[in-house]
Amino acid sequence: MNKTTESRLGGELRSQQASQRLLDELRGGRYAKATQLPSELELADVLGVSRTVVRDALSDLERDGYVERVRGIGTLVNRDVVQVENRMDQKLEFNRMIRAIGRVPHSDTLMVTKETATPELIKKLALDPEKEHTLVFVRRRVLADETPVLYSTDILPLVLFGGKRLDTIDFSRPIFEIVAQYCHMEVTETLTTLHAVQGTPSIRRQLGLKPEQALLQLDEIFYSRTCKPVLCCQTCYTDFFDFAMVRKLV
Repeated sequence: MNKTTESRLGGELRSQQASQRLLDELRGGRYAKATQLPSELELADVLGVSRTVVRDALSDLERDGYVERVRGIGTLVNRDVVQVENRMDQKLEFNRMIRAIGRVPHSDTLMVTKETATPELIKKLALDPEKEHTLVFVRRRVLADETPVLYSTDILPLVLFGGKRLDTIDFSRPIFEIVAQYCHMEVTETLTTLHAVQGTPSIRRQLGLKPEQALLQLDEIFYSRTCKPVLCCQTCYTDFFDFAMVRKLV
């Protein structure tokens, strides 16, 4: 990595840290009731960073809908967006969502298998169609305390584990942590398709659904920072969760 790239990535990390600090301050800190943020100069002094870092951090918050920078007025805060927890337009991690409402998340009926990739999955994961590929399937039911709330299936290429024995890995942990630790990759973006489904009889039975209850199914492809597909995930959510989505119209 050259110095220019290292400097750029370092600046990006500082701005991400600053935007997270500002979001924390907006939600429960010194700006918890603010409808407008102070000037960039004042924010730089509060955060102990440069104005350039503050400017980049505000751009991140504006892109996510938390603030709007209006010429001649300043940086305005959208309090409704700030208070939203489970945003479907951001990376969802269901253990965090469950903890956020005061419940304890845990998995059971965990099943890890190795299976041959289908043509559909080869295409989704951008694998060589001329070769045979082995995929790792991680299926689990997730509960909030004792209430079944979702069923997920994570799918990723076996080759990403670099020969690591799967039976030595704790797959009850969040899949993003596993990918980071054992595959040395960071998931940064997802393409998600939503469906209202009945679900298979097995999944409905494990989630204890009533006949009239439907499921919200998210079919996702997760990408690395270099825009390469890392894993696919299919998650069926019960109506235990409420989701929100922030859409920028301009």
